Amino acid sequence: MSQKKRVVYELKDLRKDYGNRTVLQIGHLEFHPGTIYGIVGSVGSGKSTLLRLLGGKERETSGSLKYDDDIFKTGWFGKIYSNEDIFLPNLEIFRENQKVNQALKVVHPNKVDSIYKRFFSNGHQKVLWDQRIGQLSPGEKSWFNNIIAVSSDPRVLLIDDYGITLDNKMEFDFRKKFIKMSRELGTTIILAAPDDFHLKKFAAVLIYLDNGHISKIRPGKTKSQDKFHKRS
Repeated sequence: MSQKKRVVYELKDLRKDYGNRTVLQIGHLEFHPGTIYGIVGSVGSGKSTLLRLLGGKERETSGSLKYDDDIFKTGWFGKIYSNEDIFLPNLEIFRENQKVNQALKVVHPNKVDSIYKRFFSNGHQKVLWDQRIGQLSPGEKSWFNNIIAVSSDPRVLLIDDYGITLDNKMEFDFRKKFIKMSRELGTTIILAAPDDFHLKKFAAVLIYLDNGHISKIRPGKTKSQDKFHKRS
């Protein structure tokens, strides 16, 4: 008898509404452990909403979203309890006048010294160590957001707007780090972007969204035994 394949997430008849507008509607979708996924879609396609649902930042309007074969736990007023196994870096949690090194002490208090040596000890990046969050350029914010991501050790890592403001060298360096996390740590990594330019180079599965619906799912460049499954 064949064993049931493990899944990290399973979505069934999932729908997310904002007021009278349905922004996401997915029949059936699964995410498997240790796999790198790319979520591709233009502005308004629902990719950011999907990441927030997977990260436990918002609740679905109807249908079900299961993590580890169970729904997210909620409190008395429906607020979802934070899950330390899932990490969705977001610079909006920091104050505009908060310095980069101060922000790192909040999210990675035990890794500040190693992060400094690894990313800020040389070149232009050294100046950014004492820079305020509000003074960072879009590219610097994206770079910093990815530093926070690769310095984490979650079971699931979610990143929105991947690569859109990174130069080619920065993107390539982060790409290698994400591949290493997936292979050596078994991290499930889900990256969202408006196009597949970067993602098709290393994601094992590419999921394309259009107006809140899955338009197609394609295998990516990386070979993997992990399978995806979707039914409309």
